[in-house]
Amino acid sequence: MFSFFKKKERYTDTNLTYSSIAVDMHSHVLPGIDDGAQNPQESIYLIRKMMEAGITKIIATPHIMADYYKNTAESINGALSILKEALVQEQIEIEIEAAAEHYFDETFEDRINNHKLMIIGENYVLFEFSFISPPPNAFPVIQRLIQLGHKPILAHPERYSYLDVDQIRTYRDWGCCLQLNTISLTGYYGKTAQKTAEALIDNQLVDFISSDMHHPKHADAFKYALRLPYVHRLLTDYPLKNILLK
Repeated sequence: MFSFFKKKERYTDTNLTYSSIAVDMHSHVLPGIDDGAQNPQESIYLIRKMMEAGITKIIATPHIMADYYKNTAESINGALSILKEALVQEQIEIEIEAAAEHYFDETFEDRINNHKLMIIGENYVLFEFSFISPPPNAFPVIQRLIQLGHKPILAHPERYSYLDVDQIRTYRDWGCCLQLNTISLTGYYGKTAQKTAEALIDNQLVDFISSDMHHPKHADAFKYALRLPYVHRLLTDYPLKNILLK
């Protein structure tokens, strides 16, 4: 689990922010529809912290999961409207949009074929795997997304303990972009995820970085990550695609 008390020699001491990427494209700040912010007040707190860290646009991506979070375009856009009203009341000016983090479950392929996806930008689709094992039909479903003109993004591949760097590279070779959680680099999700995240960066395999913000502990880790040399590399000398979503 994440701790502020690590060996100091591992960290840089700078005034670095996330302003160079501008866009956080994976977060759970919409109120009351998944395991992220539970009400507008919590949403506002998280958004303030993201803005303080240099984020100027947020693309909220609540879970769509058949068994737990049965969100639809209607529920997601409804929560977005509530949040936007709260932002106006608090006089907070930030661009915010909504898409989704689609769980690769038994309903995902049907959502693709029935055009029920919540899209990032014009054509990006963010999805996540189970943390236990990859889906056996990953390749044909990813190819179907691409055939339909979508650009698939695999969320936080460093967190799937059953995947090594070469296996993750295979998904990128299939046409997937890869999105890294910056807080993985702090050790928040454990040493294995941290080491995999570092290896993905070393191998130039990261396309997007984001907070995957759910709650205040994530906000603290997101800010603290700015002290890490690997995050410094990502934000100063790395071909990230976040800015394309601005």
